[in-house]
Amino acid sequence: MLRTKKYNNEAASYPYVSAIIVAAGNSTRMGGVNKQFLLIDGVPVLIRTLKAFENSDLIKEIIISAREEDIPQIFAMVKDYSVNKVSNIVKGGCTRQESVFNAVRCCMTESDYIAIHDGARPLVDRETIEKTIFAAFDFNAAAPGIPVKDTIKTVSDEGIVTSTPARDSLRAIQTPQVFNKKMYLNAMQGVPNSELFTDDCGLIEAYGKLVKIVDGDNTNIKITTPEDLIIAEAIINKGEKDEL
Repeated sequence: MLRTKKYNNEAASYPYVSAIIVAAGNSTRMGGVNKQFLLIDGVPVLIRTLKAFENSDLIKEIIISAREEDIPQIFAMVKDYSVNKVSNIVKGGCTRQESVFNAVRCCMTESDYIAIHDGARPLVDRETIEKTIFAAFDFNAAAPGIPVKDTIKTVSDEGIVTSTPARDSLRAIQTPQVFNKKMYLNAMQGVPNSELFTDDCGLIEAYGKLVKIVDGDNTNIKITTPEDLIIAEAIINKGEKDEL
């Protein structure tokens, strides 16, 4: 786990970290069925995500950003599965950044860092969450990433290859993406068209700040298509993830 000397003492008073779970998407590639409510080995996708953050001592509160029509069902699920760190469920916006911002505004005033995570990444583990948080403590911005396996090419509008980036320098970025809260809010206010960014790290980069990348986890997949549910169940049944 990535730590610096000043964070080695388990009894130390860590900064206050708020987890923001973004669950306001339309699930268009799932045929309109909200993927947050789909079951993986009998447990809803969103609950698996929430429990991963619930189980980290570094997370002090969880705020969920969701579609307004889904909030009553999410509230009931949170109660049924005893996810005790959820402090608020807020209405998402028209874009990802609006959904995140709505949640950030509801963080406790003492919150120092925000850990922004896709609700549809239910297999994230505690190690990935915590090493990303510790990296953010040191660098103010951090995210997990995994090496890309395929050769990546940039292509023109006409379908012509324009460049082939060196694969060893490329990373597929996952979540949680963790930021100093004050810096993130400043970026939201200081970067033009900040609400249009689809990646939180991209917003911070546009603000002129550096982002530390830590080793991600190949099993930290995002549930986007029905096939992803099959893969997630296989990972769980293989015993690669702790049971809830």
